[in-house]
Amino acid sequence: MGTAALIVLIVIVLFVAIVVFKAIMVVPQAQAAVIERLGKFKTVAPPGLNFLAPFLDKVRARIDLREQVVSFPPQPVITQDNLTVSIDTVVYFQVTDSRAAVYEISNYIVGVEQLTTTTLRNLVGGMSLEETLTSRDQINQQLRGVLDEATGRWGIRVARVELKAIDPPPSIQDSMEKQMRADREKRAMILNAEGDRESAIKKAEGQKQSQILAAEGAKQAAILSAEAERQSRILRAQGERAARYLQAQGQAKAIEKVFAAIKAGKPTPEVLAYQYLQTLPQMAQGDANKVWLVPSDYGKALEGFARSLGTPDQDGVFRYEPSQETTEPPRLDEDEVASWFDTSTDPEVAEAVRAAEAVARKEVAGPLTSPGGPMPPAAASLKGDPSEAPKPLAEKPDNEAQQPPNPPRPPGYPQP
Repeated sequence: MGTAALIVLIVIVLFVAIVVFKAIMVVPQAQAAVIERLGKFKTVAPPGLNFLAPFLDKVRARIDLREQVVSFPPQPVITQDNLTVSIDTVVYFQVTDSRAAVYEISNYIVGVEQLTTTTLRNLVGGMSLEETLTSRDQINQQLRGVLDEATGRWGIRVARVELKAIDPPPSIQDSMEKQMRADREKRAMILNAEGDRESAIKKAEGQKQSQILAAEGAKQAAILSAEAERQSRILRAQGERAARYLQAQGQAKAIEKVFAAIKAGKPTPEVLAYQYLQTLPQMAQGDANKVWLVPSDYGKALEGFARSLGTPDQDGVFRYEPSQETTEPPRLDEDEVASWFDTSTDPEVAEAVRAAEAVARKEVAGPLTSPGGPMPPAAASLKGDPSEAPKPLAEKPDNEAQQPPNPPRPPGYPQP
């Protein structure tokens, strides 16, 4: 074999290799290839192994069939209140028809970007700045609807449109920050005022309950103090009455003994005159007695007294003769005397005291007391808790009051 034959063989092998290379095409998954034959659309090669006509078919474009995310740069948009804001948009789309994406539009990404910008300007131009900032979802839905309808003939499905950022001018941002700061301060002041109000109400309620409990305690103390003062006065009055009675009895006995002794001694007018003369200096001892006149006829008065009370004796002297009739001194009724030493309390007064104590121990409804919670000690004492309520000064039964034992009486006098 000569050199020429070898060159021809190499050329044939290279040609066959080139033909085979041109005839076989492998398309990756999630991609599609648009095939043209002699400049005219022939088919869309699916993913996998595909055979082409060498030197006749060629790949016009490879289309990514996955969902794509495109972020467009900020676009200046004028709102209804003539404020310019910069809006960044993000579009999520997917190519559903490779042939339309290649032949219906030259660059579908640029087309989506321009369509998004124009549609966004139309939408935001009819809104104020505040509506624009608070209507993101509404703008996203309207943008998606317009883009999906316009890009449908391009073989593109718009899945979602999001506004990435809405940036107002710096002066507007500063004003908005001041407004937000003022709103926050306003809410903080309102909350502080509400807290102060609630605190003042709670304090007032506490002071009210405290004053009510203090008033109830003072009321009960005044009632008990009045009852104690009454009992004390009753006991002092009864003691004084009994003391005067005993003193009067003693004086009566002393006078009776003295009078009996005088009767037994049978005094003469001379003795009475002598006793009278001894009494005169005592009568003149007063500081107010500057001049004391002794009556000149006191002798005649004594003589008349002796004649009226006495009888003449053998020596002609009038002497006192006691009467033969013995009369006993009047005696007091035992029941009447016994009533002087009676220290029992009036039932009506005792009933009034018990009613006042019941009212004082009544629970006062309020924030400090709850139906199921514990009561404070002061409320428990007013309600009548046996373990914490103060004991009254004198708790008396209906018929007889508890009094100290009566003092002993002398023999012969009525006992209570």
